[in-house]
Amino acid sequence: MSAEATASSVGATDHLRHHFDSPRQQFESGKLGMWLFLATELLMFGGLFCAYAVYRASHPEVFVYAHRYLDANLGGINTLILICSSLTMAWAVRAAQLGQRDLQILMLTLTIAGGIGFMGIKAVEYEHKWKHGLMWGTRYDPTLHEHAGAGHAETATGAPAAGDHVGVPATGAAGSGEEHAPPAAPKRAPLPRTWDAPTADRSFIGPAAMPPPGLAPPPAARSLHAPPESPANVHLFFGIYFAMTGLHAVHVLVGIFLIYWLLLGALRGKYGPSYFVPVDNVGLYWHVVDMIWIFLFPLLYLIH
Repeated sequence: MSAEATASSVGATDHLRHHFDSPRQQFESGKLGMWLFLATELLMFGGLFCAYAVYRASHPEVFVYAHRYLDANLGGINTLILICSSLTMAWAVRAAQLGQRDLQILMLTLTIAGGIGFMGIKAVEYEHKWKHGLMWGTRYDPTLHEHAGAGHAETATGAPAAGDHVGVPATGAAGSGEEHAPPAAPKRAPLPRTWDAPTADRSFIGPAAMPPPGLAPPPAARSLHAPPESPANVHLFFGIYFAMTGLHAVHVLVGIFLIYWLLLGALRGKYGPSYFVPVDNVGLYWHVVDMIWIFLFPLLYLIH
């Protein structure tokens, strides 16, 4: 639909504000103001994208290492949800232009459902990061979750630590028959994070002194499931991750409330061929929020 045809379709004077001369002027002013606002949003996110580029160029090993902690499957589902919500939002705008009230209400409801679904999956991701100490700055400590509630301490090789009594009944002096609790395990630093290593199958048999001929010996002090060496300043990645995805999540929440406000107006029959400027402008905002995520997803989850 051309701008002139669109402006003429907004011709009902009952929606004309007193500071505009005509419905066409009101429509074009609102559209221009919305684009100016979206330009400032892009400038704000542009600064974060610049920070991402600078830190990735300066510390590529940090991004290669830390992106493994992100779940690309959840990120991909969120991408699909936002793309579908953009479709339903555009459909809602078209339904308002054509005066299809029931279809407009349905599309706005589906868009809200998509936004809530996105935030739910993002909450699951954030909970995982928080529980495992994958935070920003001094809060980065991926060993917080290790051995919570363990019955006894273990050494880095899986052997019982000193002070544990494995397979020995907790009794007092020889022949006394009096039972008492075993001594508490000494305090020690938490173990380093394993790289998705199974903890149930551990062997106490040491490696052979001489490997079979023709095989290179394994790297020293590395198990079959050991992670790559953790580089310094990994917290930089998670600082950028939470800054970019957190700011985007705030915009998604704002979009959900705006679309809910549109839904209330649609239920009252407020929008139609003669007046649909709010639906059109909120739709522009939602499309920009979706577009920003389409850039965030590959940069944080896929590129390594």
